[in-house]
Parts: sequence; C-alpha cells; structure tokens
Amino acid sequence: MKSTLLLILACLSLPLLAGELDPGPNQQKWFKHYEKQKNLPDPGEMLINKKPEPKLTGEGFIDLFNGKNLDDWEAIGGTCEFTVQGDSIRGVTVPGSESTYLYTKKADFADFIFTCDLKWEVEGNTGVMFRATRTEGKTGPTAYGPQMEMEPFSHGRGWSGGIYGQAAGGWFYPVWLAEHSETRKAQIQHGWNRMTIEARGNHVRTWLNGVPVSNWKNDTFLSGAFGLQVHKGKAGTIYWRNLKVKSLD
Repeated sequence: MKSTLLLILACLSLPLLAGELDPGPNQQKWFKHYEKQKNLPDPGEMLINKKPEPKLTGEGFIDLFNGKNLDDWEAIGGTCEFTVQGDSIRGVTVPGSESTYLYTKKADFADFIFTCDLKWEVEGNTGVMFRATRTEGKTGPTAYGPQMEMEPFSHGRGWSGGIYGQAAGGWFYPVWLAEHSETRKAQIQHGWNRMTIEARGNHVRTWLNGVPVSNWKNDTFLSGAFGLQVHKGKAGTIYWRNLKVKSLD
C-alpha cells in the first residue's frame, strides 16, 4: 500500500505533457504560419499548467509603480508615450514609432510572483516583459527576452497569457493546444484582465484572470527587468495598474 502511494505521488510530480495541437482550423492555421520558426516548440513536448494561481496578497509584495510618477521606470525602443493616469500607467501608440517598452530601472528580478491588471481603451498588441534585458534596435536599445503576451480580441486566436520571445526567436509558448481550449476564453474584452507570472529557477508559469495558461522551462532567461509594451502600429491605448512583485529568492 505504501509503495503504491509513493508511486502515485511520484507520477503526480512528473511534468504534465500536452496531448496535441488543437484540431480546429484556426489553431492549425497559426501552427502552419509559424512552422518555419527555428525554435518553435513541439506541441507534444509542451507542458500544461495545471497549478492554481498563487496567492497575490499578504506579506512580501511590493509595488512596482508608486502611483505618482515614472521615476522608477525608463522607456526604450521607440517614442510611444507612457504617462500616469490616476492609479494607472497609460501607454499610447505613436504612429511611425518602433515598439516601445517601459522598463523597470531595477533589472535583477530572478525568482518571483508578479501580478498586474491590464485593459485596453484602444486595441493594440501589448504585454509584459519579464526577466528581460536589452539588445540593439533600429533606434537604440530595445527589449530582449520573454514576454507574457496580451493580444487584442481582433487577432481572433486567444493567445493572451502565452510567452513570446521578444527579439529572441519568436513564440516560446503559443496557446494552441487542445488542452488550451478553455484558456483561450479567459480574456476580458472590455475591462481589466489580471496577469500573473510565477518564475522559479528555469520554470515559468502564467495565469490570465486566474486561469492557468503557460508552463515553460528554459535555462537562458533567469534574471532581468519587467517591461510594459506598447507595440508599433497605427493605434493602441493600454492601461496597467496594481503592478506588484514578491521575491521568491
């Protein structure tokens, strides 16, 4: 009996692998679109996040935004605009600008639980960089590293909460598996969306509005800054609030 229980516990501790790419035509289309990406993950080897969202209150959490100004942040990559609006940071696309990232000046976040709320006033591609560094872009330093993606509804594929490698090869964790069918419904179109990231060593998980999304392992991006993205384009107005982090170091 004891040996059986130990065997069950050992099996439960193993990473849960995905079954298959979603058979629906929409996700099949996007798989085909990205199939030439050199580091594209094999759907059959992707891990599934089954873990409940971590507790986001209590001791240890600190505010990344002081609610008054952006003195603890620095914009890089382009000329899209970031301002303080009440209790939120507002990002606005500037037509003709490259994608712009509002980076924390503190750049050594390693193991942590991060959370924030995000909403759109005007649709535009966005997300939150984490464990991010910098690379040389068209107009100077720009973002490099993983990003918890947040896509507007008009994209029509439901990949918000996935992990994209900004200037780092493309999608690390696309939300295209059959096991993600409910996950792709988690985003709120007109209202605040809660983003949560847990990073421990080489293991990163994400949640969107409490729904598990990504379960990604890597040995490259282990420490860095947080960054708020305003993607280049014709339009986009995004708000972030309640930006908090708890160190797990």
